[in-house]
Amino acid sequence: MQVTIDLPEDVAKGLQAKWDDVERGVLETIALEGYRSGSLTTEQVRRMLRYGTRMQVDEFLKRNDVYLEYTEDDFAHDAETSRRLKAK
Repeated sequence: MQVTIDLPEDVAKGLQAKWDDVERGVLETIALEGYRSGSLTTEQVRRMLRYGTRMQVDEFLKRNDVYLEYTEDDFAHDAETSRRLKAK
């Protein structure tokens, strides 16, 4: 989907002063808020921002003081995967 927004000239200039690439800045802001609110998954953020890896998403989120959701179940699953791989 392509989304177009109309900004008053002064608002656009203010955003250009903050972001070299206003389009990218808006996209990143949507991705951050979407992730924070639970509307977007890590995978959706990765695809939306055209990152190649989840680690790039992690770096992007950390840079913006947002951290990956990582539950005890996630930890247990990762630990089990690690044990299985070591056993091979």
